[in-house]
This record gives sequence, structure tokens and C-alpha cells, in this order.
Amino acid sequence: MRIKDSLPQLLPHFELTLHPHFTVKKHMGKAKLKKLSEVSTFSFVFENKDFLAPALYNSNHEIVDWKGQWAEKVFLNNRPITLELACGKGDYTIALAQKFPDRNFIGVDIKGDRIWRGGMTVIEKGLSNVAFVRTKIEQLDLFFAPHEIDEIWITFPDPFPKKPDAKRRLTAPSFLQLYKKLIKENGTLHFKTDAIDLFDFSEEMIKEAGFELLCVQRDIYGKLLADELTSIKTYYELMHISDGRTINYLRAIIK
Repeated sequence: MRIKDSLPQLLPHFELTLHPHFTVKKHMGKAKLKKLSEVSTFSFVFENKDFLAPALYNSNHEIVDWKGQWAEKVFLNNRPITLELACGKGDYTIALAQKFPDRNFIGVDIKGDRIWRGGMTVIEKGLSNVAFVRTKIEQLDLFFAPHEIDEIWITFPDPFPKKPDAKRRLTAPSFLQLYKKLIKENGTLHFKTDAIDLFDFSEEMIKEAGFELLCVQRDIYGKLLADELTSIKTYYELMHISDGRTINYLRAIIK
């Protein structure tokens, strides 16, 4: 089903049970359960419901395999694809989709209730060039073909400041090797954070991974460096700015 053709059907709230493959924690509140139930009905959301037996389910609770066919099968076009990783409520994904209607955007996050909020915004704005994937980022190569992605955005990820947790950072070597597998040649990696230690770490790791750094900007707002892309502000970014933190950005390409 084409995304834009299904949008009017999604406006009412749904009273549905969760898919049997989805594991629910006992302490989860009714409001969160309702969001998880509703997000499973959105035709533009695909969920990996069992990380031990990974597979993507569509809104009909059917397993789908769009590997190498995301543009054709999900968006019904052959336009470039951008992923936003750890997208949260999809602030950047949605803002970019509005700015660039001739591109396809996919937000990736593990939290279904966050994707629900992004999904509701997609419905409210009538966007047909946005989809969401609920999965662990580590498993993306199970669902996307090599070099299927044109660019990746990582905005304000968890900094995991303790050294033993460094491998969990989204710019750790194992993740960067995954991105190199997914991104096309000359494709772009964008990274934005308020955490200066993470920024310095990421700059070093990205260079060591063989990316070519095109742009490294510290304090993009204080130095008036923000442009059409980097001036988009997420929910968390606005919080960081109000706390007086500086925002940093880098851009690199695969060679």
C-alpha cells in the first residue's frame, strides 16, 4: 500500500491488541500500551519484534523483506534514501522530509512510543516520503542491502560517557563499519551533538574508519555556522541550548 494513500485511514485512534510477537513489560502503563498498539497499525512503520529472531513486520502483521527495494516498495519511487538513527520522535526526519519532498526519509529507533509520536506527526502533516523502522541499529544490515542508503544522520545520541561503554556509542568502530556497508560510495554521514567529548571521539573514529571529513564545526550557533540542514532543532537540542550547551556538527563521506 502506498504511504500517502493510507494516511486518511490512520487518523482515528485504534483499539487493537499488540502483535503476539511483541514482548510487553508488566509495569508498562496503559497510555504507553495504547501507543504501541496504535503504532503497529501505521502502514509506514515496520517493526522488528524479536531481536533474537529478527524480521520486519508491517501493519498487517506480515513479515516483509524490502532489502534493496525500500524506495521501490515502500515509497513507490527510485529517489535517494536518508536514514536518521536513534531518531526518537523523528524531529529531524520529519523536518528534512518537509524541506526535501523529492527524497525518502526513514527514522530508526528502538522505542515504539517515540516512533508513535513521529508517526502521528507524519499523519497530521500528510507526509508521504517518511517511514520508520523499529529495530536495534546493530541489525540494520539484515533489513537494508549494501550501499542502499544515500546518507545517514545521527543527532544527539546517548554519549555513553563511561569508558567501558564506549563501544555502545553510535560512532564506535563497529557501528561505523556498519554504516560503510550501508551507505553508497560518496554517500554522506552527518553527526550532531552537544557532548564535546563524544564529538572529539567521533571525529577521531570517523577519520580512522576511512571516511573523508568535509566539515567539522564546533559551536555552530555561537559562531553563526548553522545552515539550512544544521539549523533544524530537535526536542532534545532545544533543551540543550536552553541549558547553555554548545552544539557541534560534522559531515563526512564514504570514499
